[in-house]
Amino acid sequence: MTPEKRLEIEEKAVTMLRTVYDPEIPVDIYSLGLIYKIDVDDEGILHVDMTLTAPNCPAADFLVEDARIKLESIDGVNGVDIKVVFEPEWNKDMMSEEAKLELGFL
Repeated sequence: MTPEKRLEIEEKAVTMLRTVYDPEIPVDIYSLGLIYKIDVDDEGILHVDMTLTAPNCPAADFLVEDARIKLESIDGVNGVDIKVVFEPEWNKDMMSEEAKLELGFL
């Protein structure tokens, strides 16, 4: 896979992840800073490391599946591998300025 195609897929992945919302928070998971890594390998497998706002997040399964379904729809993606990680631990400083504004942290 060419570097240009990888970059294109990674950019589309960001766009798709911006459509995944935690049902309890009116901000997408990308803007919340929950996405730690997006990488495409030579076989077209999209690898994503993400975290949750809390380890016992009741929406965890929903968020991961919603992200997986949307990422699998990207042209050129042959599979999606999502790992939920807790290192580094998420905190509100990881949110985008827009997310902080939306949630009243600014």
